[in-house]
Amino acid sequence: MAPRKKKETNESKKPNINAYIAGAGLTVEQPIIETLESNFMPYAMSIIVSRAIPEIDGFKPSHRKLLYTMYNMGLLTGGTIKSANIVGRTMQLNPHGDAAIYETMVRLSEGHQALLHPYVASKGSFGKAYSRDMAYAAARYTEAKLAPIAAELFSDIDKDTVDFVDNYDATMKEPTLFPVTFPSVLVNANTGIAAGMASSICPFNLKEVCDTTIAYIKDNDINVADTLLAPDFPIGGQLLYNRAEMEKIYESGRGSFKVRGVYTYDKANNCIDITEIPPTTTSEAIIEKVIDLVKLKKITEINDIRDETDLGGLKITIDLKRGADPEKLMKKVIKMTPLEDSFSCNFNILIAGSPRVMGVKEIISEWVAFREECVRRRVYFKLSKAKDKLHLLKGLEKILLDIDKAIKIVRETEEESQVVPNLMIGFGIDEIQAEYVAEIKLRHLNREYILKRTKDIEALIAEIEEMEGILKSRTKVLKIIIRELEKVSEKYGQDRKTQIISAVAEEEAAEEVEVDNSPVTLFFTKDGYFKKITPLSLRMSGEQKLKEGDEITQTIDSTNAADLLFFSNKCQVYKSKTAEFGDSKASVMGDYIPSKLEFDDAENAIYMVETTDYSGYMLFIFDNGRIAKVPLNSYETKTNRKKLIKAYSDKFAIHTILYIKEDTELLLKSTNGRMLIVGTAAIPSKTTKDNGGINVMTQKKGQRILEASLYTKGDLDSDHRYRTRNLPAAGSKLPAGTAEQAMLEI
Repeated sequence: MAPRKKKETNESKKPNINAYIAGAGLTVEQPIIETLESNFMPYAMSIIVSRAIPEIDGFKPSHRKLLYTMYNMGLLTGGTIKSANIVGRTMQLNPHGDAAIYETMVRLSEGHQALLHPYVASKGSFGKAYSRDMAYAAARYTEAKLAPIAAELFSDIDKDTVDFVDNYDATMKEPTLFPVTFPSVLVNANTGIAAGMASSICPFNLKEVCDTTIAYIKDNDINVADTLLAPDFPIGGQLLYNRAEMEKIYESGRGSFKVRGVYTYDKANNCIDITEIPPTTTSEAIIEKVIDLVKLKKITEINDIRDETDLGGLKITIDLKRGADPEKLMKKVIKMTPLEDSFSCNFNILIAGSPRVMGVKEIISEWVAFREECVRRRVYFKLSKAKDKLHLLKGLEKILLDIDKAIKIVRETEEESQVVPNLMIGFGIDEIQAEYVAEIKLRHLNREYILKRTKDIEALIAEIEEMEGILKSRTKVLKIIIRELEKVSEKYGQDRKTQIISAVAEEEAAEEVEVDNSPVTLFFTKDGYFKKITPLSLRMSGEQKLKEGDEITQTIDSTNAADLLFFSNKCQVYKSKTAEFGDSKASVMGDYIPSKLEFDDAENAIYMVETTDYSGYMLFIFDNGRIAKVPLNSYETKTNRKKLIKAYSDKFAIHTILYIKEDTELLLKSTNGRMLIVGTAAIPSKTTKDNGGINVMTQKKGQRILEASLYTKGDLDSDHRYRTRNLPAAGSKLPAGTAEQAMLEI
């Protein structure tokens, strides 16, 4: 007798708590590669394959689930229904929440204007792709149905053209791809960000895509750029076209191009109306940038800017000041705002479950291969149905030979289950044919009916032969694809919305944006404050307001178009433009340069240079009597760099910084009671900004430069005494009893 098993108790089923406590706090080493493979990689692949990257039919899973649900609801025909109803039904396939589903519907709708050929016909407020603040209404208020072009997505989907899989809970079937009759992946824009990769596909004109695909089918060696001119965006705009750059994008699937907004000048109202903008920006972003530029005085020709978008479409209106040149103004706006923006391409598409970045020709090749498979599966499906029908009709044809015999067999058969076997024996037909004959209604057992049913046998045989020929010939399959593309192009094709303008011609004709060059007076103080005052304001102003203990060290008559360089006590120079500072008044202290230009901590501005052509030289006079001479154009940069390090040497203590437009003379005074007049032409210039210069006025231990300034001939009596032919020089003492000698002694 087998021993009885010990009955398990609740106590025996409990986990061993002590074992967990014993292992608490222990660090378990795991290779990082193993962690990535087991945790991160499945997540990343799920995002890539199931969410972010479109497939060759041009859709992501979320798009496909929504559109297929609408197709099953019969929304290709009839009127619109509430969006909330569609969203609810879609959750049978897409259980990620109603908000995500509705946002997908919004983007696919014609009301949102995000697609060249929207797949959803909408009713109600669906927001606008070109507006950040124009929100769409809730799903309970809007209505939708499938747009007519959506019929091309589901063409023959019920004829085994694509594979179907179970939905998330295995209660329904859904297609893995749509059997689209045109390369929708290139017609409507698609963007997505996955883990470690992204996709950004620009839209192209439907006619151009169909023509290019047809041309490729006929000749694989075509140049795609000959028929696929350029991307085409639903909101329009002007595309700056460079053939060489566009061909690179077509070849590699990566690159960028610029799109510019479209505007018109209303002379009667002296305003500019912007009606088209780039696809990468919004109307609010453009308006906010223009307002910022007006506040910074970079644009002075605008009175007002407002958003006048209505049911007629996008409209940004700019009111101009009297006498303003609209063309010059718009050159500034285009250059300094998102009214001209770049679109980056990354043609990353899932092919057989794997992401691939492809050029346009490769995408078309993959689509043609996919469409070939769809056509073959459709033809094979129809062929199978036709063969089944022919088989039944041939059985019916045999009945035609003796209808009375068929009736007699049925009448004389005692059991119903024997009717089909007896018909099989009586006419030499198989079970399927006999079953079909047995199901014919009594009223149809006449010669006329049977003749009508068997009349099309020859036509059916010819049709079967034709379909078998198609399956054997790739050329015939391709001809079918071409015919379908031609029909789609004719039925749904539309003119380009985005204009193509030559980028090369634009660059050649481009003039530098004109800056307001009205006269201004610049003031710079010892403590680093800056003022820009117009002549009118200067005439009407009184005494200059300064911080206690501060004084004006530089006063320069200039224009609004000048560049400014501010040298700091930390051997750096900060660059700016006069136009970037607002007009000031004598009654205010002005802009504090270290704060305005974001100096480093404990860094102060000690000298200002104003220039329009970067001619002349910078002189750096050090305490030890050395002088460095640097051409001002060494500080000129092609890019808008705001800060240059190593602006002058940090090896010696700086005493004075001076800017000279041409060689002149300097007067140097030392603490040893000597003075020296030196010509700057004798000081060699070096383009290295932080060079230490040369020794000009020799100083003994404990001595240093007391004063350095530009010298004007005649300021000193017998000034030849203080000049020298050779450098360095110690200089000469002033005659005893002169005011200058007394000052030096002090």
